[in-house]
Parts: sequence; C-alpha cells; structure tokens
Amino acid sequence: MTNRRPLRPAAAGAIVALLALMVLAADQFTKYLAIENLPPGEPVHVLGDFLIFILTRNPGAAFSLGEGVTWIFTIALAAVAVVVVWLTVTRVRSRVWAVALGLLLGGVLGNLTDRVLREPGFPVGHVVDFINTPWMMPAIYNVADIFIVSMMIGVALLVLVGLHLDGTRERRAASEDDETTDAAPAGSPDQDLPDQPTADDATRD
Repeated sequence: MTNRRPLRPAAAGAIVALLALMVLAADQFTKYLAIENLPPGEPVHVLGDFLIFILTRNPGAAFSLGEGVTWIFTIALAAVAVVVVWLTVTRVRSRVWAVALGLLLGGVLGNLTDRVLREPGFPVGHVVDFINTPWMMPAIYNVADIFIVSMMIGVALLVLVGLHLDGTRERRAASEDDETTDAAPAGSPDQDLPDQPTADDATRD
C-alpha cells in the first residue's frame, strides 16, 4: 500500500479552517437555543438523569474554578488558538493532525467568543454552559468543551503513537533491531569455534 502524499500548506489550512468554523457555528447555535428556550438555573430532564439541560453562565474554568480571574482564561484560549494556527501554517502536513487541530480550534474559538462578546463584556464574558451528564461528571459544559476535551485526548494519542505533524512516523523499534543485527551478524568470523584436532595431536600417544 502506498503512502499518501503530505498535505500542501493551503490544503492543511483549508481543512483546519473549515472544521473550526463548523464547530464554532454548532457551539454558538446550540448556546443560542439554550438561552432562548431554557429557564436559567432550572434543570430540564431530556433523558431522565442521563442527559439534563441546565442553563448557566460560567465566569471561570471547569467546575467554576477561577471565577475572579476570567481574563486569564481569555488569554489562555487566545494563546491556544494562535499556536494551532501557527502549527497549521508552518508544520502540519498530516490529514489526521489537520482534523484534530481543526476540531480543537473550533472548540477554543467557541468559548473564546463567549469570553470576548458576552456579558459582562470584553475580556471577562461568561461562557454559556447547559449540558449536564451526572452519570459521567458533575460539571455543566457545552459543545465547545466536548471538542476541546476530546481533541486534547486525540492529540495525546497521536503523540503516543509517534505520528508527527508532517505525517511521518517514528521507527525506533526498527532502528534498534537494525543496530543489533549490525553489531552481531549471524555467522560472524568473530564467533568462537570449537578446537580442531591437529596433525601433531594425531601422532601423540
């Protein structure tokens, strides 16, 4: 099977941009529906206790941590977005990496939009959360959070399996095997041979 050609910079950028825009649109649209249809702070059981909608506005991070330093999370989200864009332009040539970073960027932009545009104002806007799955975690989250968490896990897996941003893979095991073979090849003249009888030994008593 032949390997796929690496992506061109324009193609990688197009994949990342398209996926990011799709996630951003889905996140903001679901937040709009939540604001328009859900009573603030009151649980709405969609599927019993499996899926509950609770409209909240979160000034902090997960589990409402850091409520008094909202601007720090705004800077952190902006920094992640800049890093993803920079990697896309300069290094990403792998389709898998482009998909992962595009979805991650969309999630980051979704929450960053809230921080910048929603009340009480730039850069301390509150993020709209409304999804609650108590069987999985006590936190209330949104669509952007889903993509941020899942794609961070995806990025970690890509690093663990050795897939580089340019699409190449690490071959440590193969290299080590080659070194071992070169160090001690089969049938090497350096191997010890059993003692052979000589003519003198045959004439001795």
